Amino acid sequence: MPTADALPQLTPNQINALVVLMAEARELTNTELRELAGFTLTGADNAKLVKLGLVSTDRSQRPFSHELTENGWHVVRRLHIARLPRQCGSATRSLLTLLAGVDRGLDRRRLSQADFFRQDAPGVDADASAGEHAAGPAAAPMVTSGGSGDAQALVRTAYRELAVAPGAWVGLADLRELLDEYDREVVDGALRALLSHGDVRIMSVLDASALTARERAAALLIGDEANHALSIGPA
Repeated sequence: MPTADALPQLTPNQINALVVLMAEARELTNTELRELAGFTLTGADNAKLVKLGLVSTDRSQRPFSHELTENGWHVVRRLHIARLPRQCGSATRSLLTLLAGVDRGLDRRRLSQADFFRQDAPGVDADASAGEHAAGPAAAPMVTSGGSGDAQALVRTAYRELAVAPGAWVGLADLRELLDEYDREVVDGALRALLSHGDVRIMSVLDASALTARERAAALLIGDEANHALSIGPA
């Protein structure tokens, strides 16, 4: 876990920008930042976050847009232990207190920030999703490269073979090994599609140095965050 000395010194506005980008878990334009939080990410604040590798900024068109990098995701989760900036007011202190509580909750539930804050997939019918979960586990599917639903069923079946119990965490390296005869893009697409279901969670490993080369190679990228484990709850 990083210490306060290992974290970059940031201004309140830089902290606010990182937190808003985390909360939205998507690319935001300056117009959206202004509408959501009342400020834009420009000038020295933007330049420093980009230089530190915490934010990527697309300047190809106006308004400029910003998104957290993988390193940005790791840093923003630990902002509450960083040294407070000199000009830090009560609003930023309160925000960092909230982040500390969020971090405790994520640790208890073994959730990544990207999983917790991710946007729900558009067009998902909650009633239909609930009905699918209530129907119980499906039989092992015959999967081709073409069917998204078939691929999702394939991942669910492979997960049940590996998990010691519903909801247990299964490494994506083990899952991919079981599914090595299928195209990686098909499996990746199925994993991303499954995130729209309430019983599915995917998490990253915070201590990346603990990962093996096999585990790194099996990671699923969601945005700029590499994820390494899958959990599917009971039907």
